[in-house]
Amino acid sequence: MSTHLTLAPLEGVIDHFVRELLTGLGGYDLCITEFLRISNTLMPDRSFYKVCPELEQQGLTRSGVPVRIQLLGQCPNRLSENANRAIELGSHGIDLNLGCPSKTVNNNKGGAVLLKEPETIYQLVKAMRSSIPAQHTFSVKIRLGWDDENAVHEIGDAIVQGGANELTVHARTKVDGYKQDAIKWPMIGQLKIKQQIALRANGEIWNRQDAISCQAMTGCDNLMLGRGALAMPNLAAVIKGESPMTYQQLLLLLIDYARFEIVGDKDKGQYYPNRMKQWLTYLRRQYPQTNELFRQIRTLTVRQDVVSVITSELDSQCG
Repeated sequence: MSTHLTLAPLEGVIDHFVRELLTGLGGYDLCITEFLRISNTLMPDRSFYKVCPELEQQGLTRSGVPVRIQLLGQCPNRLSENANRAIELGSHGIDLNLGCPSKTVNNNKGGAVLLKEPETIYQLVKAMRSSIPAQHTFSVKIRLGWDDENAVHEIGDAIVQGGANELTVHARTKVDGYKQDAIKWPMIGQLKIKQQIALRANGEIWNRQDAISCQAMTGCDNLMLGRGALAMPNLAAVIKGESPMTYQQLLLLLIDYARFEIVGDKDKGQYYPNRMKQWLTYLRRQYPQTNELFRQIRTLTVRQDVVSVITSELDSQCG
């Protein structure tokens, strides 16, 4: 199967530590960062480095996968100048978030709420594309619409006319949230602008067969993986022909995750315990053995205590 795989930007979940781990397992061609919210100013350099520490290594993960900074906002001039600064610092193109369903973000006229205003989207995309150097990719991420999936045609046309190079479509509306039965892959295949822009399909890709089905229904070689990548950490490699990692391999990965936290962010004492509990809620979909693991660590708050539980589980598996 010919495919280009992008690791999705899941706010508060897939940060640079997780990007480091998952891209190290192979299969990914691109990463998009969590969004950097832009208001009425040029953000200081430290804000770009916080969302994308990979800027310190030519904008690449340690396994060589390029990383693209995602911006969120509604002011064309401010977004444009921040996009240029991100590129100057080493971002591999720019991604614009027009799909975030967060109530807080939407109440501040960012993310998915802009899907109600195709003309605003056109003006925003046009302004950003005209100011971003032509050799750099400008991509946009959307949902099908706010509450009507048919709105995607007008929204998509606004993005194409604005001059974006790539469009990622999460195949649900904002109102759909993340309901599994609300996924509408065929809507991407029916997009009237599909011959005019590079399309990337996103949503409910949990295994290789899902990827094959999504490609068949959408006509997209390019896919974006989000929650599925957390449920099966080597999903990208599996889609490209490898076997899913074993439970023992998974446990080793979770222990390795502690090393990243210790080396990279000593001040966040609760980071590893909290993220492990969060990650296990996804892993239980593909690895039911982790239900018991979650039960054992759910009240723990110290990194080493969590690592000890996982290590004991690994020892029992190896024994």
